Amino acid sequence: MRIVDIRERSIAISRYADPTIPSGGLTTSLVAVVTDVMRAGKPVVGYGFSSVGRFAQGGLIRERFAPRLANAADEALSDDAGTNLDPFRAWAVMMASEKPGGHGERCVAVGTLDMAIWDAAAKIAGLPMHRFLADRLGRNVVNPSRVRVYAGGGYLYPQNDIARLSDEMRRFADLGFTHAKIKIGSTGLDQDRRRVDAAAAQLPGYGYLAVDAMNTYDIDAGLAAATTLAPLGLWWFEDVCDPLDFTTQASMAASYDGPIAAGEALFSLAEAKLLDQHGGLRRARDILLFDPVHCYGLPGYLKIVEHLVMKGWPSRAFWPHGGHLFCLHLVAALGLGGAEINPLAFRPFRGLADGMEIADGFADLPQAPGIGFELHSEVWQEFRCVLGDW
Repeated sequence: MRIVDIRERSIAISRYADPTIPSGGLTTSLVAVVTDVMRAGKPVVGYGFSSVGRFAQGGLIRERFAPRLANAADEALSDDAGTNLDPFRAWAVMMASEKPGGHGERCVAVGTLDMAIWDAAAKIAGLPMHRFLADRLGRNVVNPSRVRVYAGGGYLYPQNDIARLSDEMRRFADLGFTHAKIKIGSTGLDQDRRRVDAAAAQLPGYGYLAVDAMNTYDIDAGLAAATTLAPLGLWWFEDVCDPLDFTTQASMAASYDGPIAAGEALFSLAEAKLLDQHGGLRRARDILLFDPVHCYGLPGYLKIVEHLVMKGWPSRAFWPHGGHLFCLHLVAALGLGGAEINPLAFRPFRGLADGMEIADGFADLPQAPGIGFELHSEVWQEFRCVLGDW
């Protein structure tokens, strides 16, 4: 049982469905991990990508982490029976010789490859990712067919912002979403309030809308926003300040009675512990948004979930950032609160796999072996280009 090839390709992704709107040069890395296991005359291949919100990690993948996997002894990557990949052992191989701290964005490179390894292992086992993960962890999880989701989007439009935002929210509702999230914090409170009002008008009410400040506020601006937003009863208020400014985060939690969401831009167990200890978050009310790919992949994410649950956080508080199929599986396998979906943004990873539907705020779950990228025509077209002559 071994990995015979690893291929990586960087592609551009956009926050907008409209390709004419500039999106800041965002990129992401796609990887294909080719194994020596054959099915129907073809090797089993696992696919992964580096989620959204960071940039492509091709250099780290090609020069640092992929070679460790490629050069590892077979037994260092396989399970005890030697018939499948062991994603936890493969993760240990990638992290060999890495020093503590200095997380930077190496965590994203590791998480990208880790996703592909889980995809390959689940395919070899002949199981959908959520079922394979639950079995691997010994969890007694009823095999679900649907998970709770919300629509992510609501980025600022350079022209006709309110009208286009209203159209976007209406499309979310038409697709079957009951809850959605929009961005605030870059245009002033008056415009933010207009955006919130316009978005909520397309949903059942303010309590179905979350707002994301994208870590932009200092203490004064954050408190002013909290004063404006608190009477509305929003679903949650996300990423208020710099992710490591725990003093401001704690001040916001003390001043804003509604749910606060945090953690998207924290990438390690050590940072998660600091947020819990010093961020003032309330375990019975607030939301944790750690991205499983950006947290050194699933093994790193599991460490965060297990530690914080041990400290009193409920599993339902975890809503993993990312907006793609991998997170759907993790929510189902781990019994988490729900998942983000990007119906329009970040093509090709927008939306669900072909034929999957959303109804009353719940999404279908892929039941094919692996993560199910092959069922998503836009995604699969890109991964086929990564695989090339294989």
